[in-house]
Amino acid sequence: MSQNATLFLSLLGLFTLGAMPIARAQNAPVTQQAEAGTLGADWTTPPAQAGVQYVTITPTATINAQNPGTAARVISYAVTFPGAGSYDLYARVRVGPNGANDDSFYYANGFGQKLPADDTNWITVNNLNAVGYVSTAGNVAVDGAGGAGTGVWKWINLSKFNGGEAPVTFAVAAGALAQTFQLGAREDGLDIDKLVFGQTGIYFTPAQLDAGQQGSSTPPVTFVPTGPPMAQGKPKYLGGVWSTPQKPFFNKYFNQVTPENAGKWGSVEGTRNQMNWAELDSTYALAQRNGIPFKMHTLIWGQQQPIWIETLSDADQLAEINEWFQAVAQRYPNIAQIEVVNEALNDLPLNGSTGNNGPNTPGSGAGNYYNALGGAGTTGWDWVITSFTLARQYFPNAQLMINDYGVITSSTNTQRYLSLINLLTARNLVDGVGIQGHAFETRGIPATTLAANLTTLASAGKPLYITELDIDGVDSGNNLDDAIQLAEYQRVFPTLWTHPGVKGITLWGYRPGHWRTAQGAYLANADNSERSAFVWLQNYVRTTVLGTKAGAAAARVQLFPNPAQDGRFTLTGTAALTHLRITDRLGRVVHEQALNRQASVELRLPLPAGLYAVQLLDAQGGQATSKLLLE
Repeated sequence: MSQNATLFLSLLGLFTLGAMPIARAQNAPVTQQAEAGTLGADWTTPPAQAGVQYVTITPTATINAQNPGTAARVISYAVTFPGAGSYDLYARVRVGPNGANDDSFYYANGFGQKLPADDTNWITVNNLNAVGYVSTAGNVAVDGAGGAGTGVWKWINLSKFNGGEAPVTFAVAAGALAQTFQLGAREDGLDIDKLVFGQTGIYFTPAQLDAGQQGSSTPPVTFVPTGPPMAQGKPKYLGGVWSTPQKPFFNKYFNQVTPENAGKWGSVEGTRNQMNWAELDSTYALAQRNGIPFKMHTLIWGQQQPIWIETLSDADQLAEINEWFQAVAQRYPNIAQIEVVNEALNDLPLNGSTGNNGPNTPGSGAGNYYNALGGAGTTGWDWVITSFTLARQYFPNAQLMINDYGVITSSTNTQRYLSLINLLTARNLVDGVGIQGHAFETRGIPATTLAANLTTLASAGKPLYITELDIDGVDSGNNLDDAIQLAEYQRVFPTLWTHPGVKGITLWGYRPGHWRTAQGAYLANADNSERSAFVWLQNYVRTTVLGTKAGAAAARVQLFPNPAQDGRFTLTGTAALTHLRITDRLGRVVHEQALNRQASVELRLPLPAGLYAVQLLDAQGGQATSKLLLE
């Protein structure tokens, strides 16, 4: 071997050996204790609790909407990185007892000194109360979801969690390994223990982050569902709610999607004329990409509305409501369903209202635009009628829905809801009826009561949808109990799913991070494994044959030609029938008429090509449904 070759190999060996520590070091997290930074005057370091030293912000009556506001609310850190590369930012935090009022802060959108009052310098991190991973979560990668609640220390990958603004990663150049990093205060009640920079693409479990240990280039082994969606090929959908904790494997289970919080006006336009569409865009894109119905939740409500609209004049409030409707319509032209008004029976958009969710106080997010929409008016529900009139104008092709809770738990509630539905139906303003199905509603209510009240609501002639179904899974001691959840699913779900008036069900979450995580209402665990109720639910939905109560007279009707051209077709054998209804693939009624016992019915309907359902009813309450293909 020549001397030059020997020298080359020696140098190569030095470079190779020199690179190994850097690669290993980049794989190790870079930890910063929260109290080790330079704290602004409004930050405080309380006495350590159970060996955890942390920082928190001094309570204040107001917060800035998009930035810390002053240098006193900023902490600065000097961070030295072991090597160049891209890093994710992790934080170990604890949300206080006020939940959604204790769960936000800011971090700088890059390295260096930031201007405290410049929105463009900061990333808002909100809605931390129901996400994150506790140290005992097990062999699970800390990602953008998790389901830890309040009052516990938990890890969050801030570079994968959208808490109000799109998250960022941090690029470190080879010649700039020493950097300044800053975070800022938003709400008080949030405690911060430590920050960690971990190499992008490396997976860290909570235990690894706790100990400052290396992560792995491959994710921990977890259960992976195979799909397809439970209700694929069924005449009604089984959908899910879309939010960061609920995203993993969504397409493997559900064939309809509803945004959890992203579609509420207060989430989109918390600051006047500053629109945050990111999470709503994600929900809509999922629906468009997979060809499943997207249901908008919600346009009008007495909660989670912009605070700034409360003090405007009636005229200005109405103008802003029109702008809101128009903005949604322009951005999402293919909305399938819209919950136009949410919880009208329980929560008026009016300060001073003392409904079931009240009292609505100034600054509570009630909207306070009840009178701008017409108030009670001559019908008692003019504000709801105005809301639907506007929605019909801005969303002419969407299925307009009303939505409420507590409506099938008693005949009194059912009749009150039905009277409002009939007011809207008489004006051709409503196309579907939303019925929430939370655990606190259905628990203890006989299945026969639920079924009877569903039938009463179906008498309005509109398809019914169970919009927010969840069933708890804990025992009386608040311990997780799969058997209790399974038994309640088996008791409640079949009544809802098989009712002929119900055309779809949406689960209000299925993973930890669920709004009822503390009550054990989630169906899949943090490691993706499926609880007993979820295993049963999938098998039940996939194997249950759905049908309608078919009367002899309705079953004897013949429909021809099928496929039909130009909307022309004939029904024969209709002498004993009383009603005809035709719905599209989303359950929207596109034609409806009474039948006067004529022997045959000839129809020419100006409908677009596609698949429709022809529903026939006879005098005995019998019902039959046929498929009709228009070409």
